[in-house]
Amino acid sequence: MHALLRGDLDTVGRDALRAVEVFRGLGDRWGELQGVAPLAVLAEIKGDYDEAARRQDEGLRIARELGLDAEVAARLSGLGRLALLTREWERARALHEEARRLAASQGYRYGEIHAEMGLALGARRSGDLAAAESYLLRIRDRHADVSSPAGDHLLHAELGFIAELRGDATRAEAEHLRGLEIARRLAEPRALALSLEGLAGAAALGGDAMRAAQLLGTADAARRSVGAPLPPAERGDVDRITAAVKASLRDAAFGEAFARGTELPPDTDHPDRPSHPG
Repeated sequence: MHALLRGDLDTVGRDALRAVEVFRGLGDRWGELQGVAPLAVLAEIKGDYDEAARRQDEGLRIARELGLDAEVAARLSGLGRLALLTREWERARALHEEARRLAASQGYRYGEIHAEMGLALGARRSGDLAAAESYLLRIRDRHADVSSPAGDHLLHAELGFIAELRGDATRAEAEHLRGLEIARRLAEPRALALSLEGLAGAAALGGDAMRAAQLLGTADAARRSVGAPLPPAERGDVDRITAAVKASLRDAAFGEAFARGTELPPDTDHPDRPSHPG
């Protein structure tokens, strides 16, 4: 799990698979369950949703067998996340609602946050910006005392995308800059990439297409640096922003700016200067 948080995906796969093998050999079902989450997330990152679902289903069976309702809630949220990626909006909502109810019954607040974030993601991706914002503000206002840096980062990213979709470039940029500061502390390339993609959307909305193209290039390079380019199901925001940028730039200009961006460090908030002078 620590390797996952720092973006070391090779270590995630190696250590989690070995752990599952060893715990299974010992007949320790609880230990085996601990390998499910990182392996499921790794498969999701790689775009292998069938494998991710298999892992989540496997974990759900073990959690129910052991009577671990908090773990059941976590696995339901994981399955809900996969339903989002396959655009099964109603199934995703139902799974996240069930996960939220179960987590709340156990006093499992991280589980509540995870489920409510899933509801927010589903609402935004299905076009209900008001509902998405309501879920996000609920997370911010009710769970701040137990929030994690990774969770706060995603919260600001989602608020930023909502602002961009509403045409508010100033607020979008502010939210993504807050997220970028958290991503720098996390030092996780995929988190940095998400903030840069959001900033690209704000730049495109604000009329700075060249800066947006460079930021998209930097984000793409950050994701590829850990072997995790965005799979097709997760490219919605990037494809929307890219289309907006290309509407303002000729293909050659976009390609040149994007290529320049790939050469910049991922902790960049402006293509023309490093984020940490000196």
